[in-house]
Amino acid sequence: MATKKPGLMCSMCGTVDSAANPVVTVLDGLNLCTDCIKFIDDTRDRQLASRGKATKKKANEEVSSVPTPREIKEFLDQYIIGQEEAKKYLSVAVYNHYKRINQSASDDDVDIEKSNIILVGPTGTGKTLLAKTIARLLNVPFAIVDATVLTEAGYVGEDIESLLTRLLQNCDYDVEKAEKGIVFIDEIDKIARKSDNPSITRDVSGEGVQQGLLKLLEGSTVLVPPNGGRKHPEQKMIAVDTKNILFICGGAFDGIERKIASRLNTHVVGYGHDESARKKQRENLMRYVMPQDLKSFGLIPEIIGRLPILTSLEPLDKKALRKILTEPKNAIVRQYKKLFLLDGVELEFTDDALDLIVDKAVEYKLGARGLRSIVETIMVDAMYEVPSDPVKKFTVDAQYVQKQLEKAHFEKTTISDN
Repeated sequence: MATKKPGLMCSMCGTVDSAANPVVTVLDGLNLCTDCIKFIDDTRDRQLASRGKATKKKANEEVSSVPTPREIKEFLDQYIIGQEEAKKYLSVAVYNHYKRINQSASDDDVDIEKSNIILVGPTGTGKTLLAKTIARLLNVPFAIVDATVLTEAGYVGEDIESLLTRLLQNCDYDVEKAEKGIVFIDEIDKIARKSDNPSITRDVSGEGVQQGLLKLLEGSTVLVPPNGGRKHPEQKMIAVDTKNILFICGGAFDGIERKIASRLNTHVVGYGHDESARKKQRENLMRYVMPQDLKSFGLIPEIIGRLPILTSLEPLDKKALRKILTEPKNAIVRQYKKLFLLDGVELEFTDDALDLIVDKAVEYKLGARGLRSIVETIMVDAMYEVPSDPVKKFTVDAQYVQKQLEKAHFEKTTISDN
């Protein structure tokens, strides 16, 4: 602790101790007057402030170096097979969003509004993967949240504001960084209004959630609980401005094809003279989705208006599923080959085996996500035995695939009466 002694002289400026400018001993042999201490404090504060500005500038430069839409799509092509239209829409929307954030102040009074995105498509077509891959490319905070757990404030479940808690946690509660992040709201179709007449019962997990989402999607300052909603009522709230947060919503919207068919005056069910043509038309209906179809499904007009970019993902056919198995950087087959290689074993899949896996995924309508569950079912015995066996190569053929699926009761079976 600094002590004051009579007759001291400042080691920096040579000032003698006086009532107007006292000199204190900071360390043995180091005496400082009040003016010099103030000078040191001011210098320290300026340097810390300049470091903060440099860090902020660096963060802004990272966001400002956003690749072009073509470069974004080329990056997505490395991880996602097909879905060309969805990738193009998403690339343009993300590029424009971060171009809007980095725009310099202008005098033309033109305020570019945020363009949130909604992806519509069957399960397993790549909605979540698209959002995750975009976030990986841009190196910005990214959070996936599930809309099914949300309820209107005051009811059991998660509050709307808890959507941003995950985003804050992913960037160590750096508010400035979080305010330029991406939030992917999955299962947005599950909060559709349950009835056209909201006066029957209060729809707290449907329409109530949609109304609560409006302020987040449009852009406003929201008080976010850093540790979750009602679990820690004493916690201090964090103010987050959602004006520059990009929201990507995704949902399967199961059954919306009937809404689209009704609008297009197309028969979805019933008998026709050309069954194959009718089936093909039915499968391609999702590409004609329009905002009015989302309204018919149960989304309120206000939330549809705050999701101006609407695009659909196509169902995956056999050709696309076959490519998904082997071609992307993180393809399922490549993952298992690497797992076996870590044990010093070379894993090989024959073409017949891959074709059979794809056939089963199409048969059970599992989508790309289902490919993983099928391969896991096939490989579980091999992954159990191979690390203990002195083998250097393991080959998976169609016969092995069929045998493993039957063993796991994955095949459709009929139980006959005795």
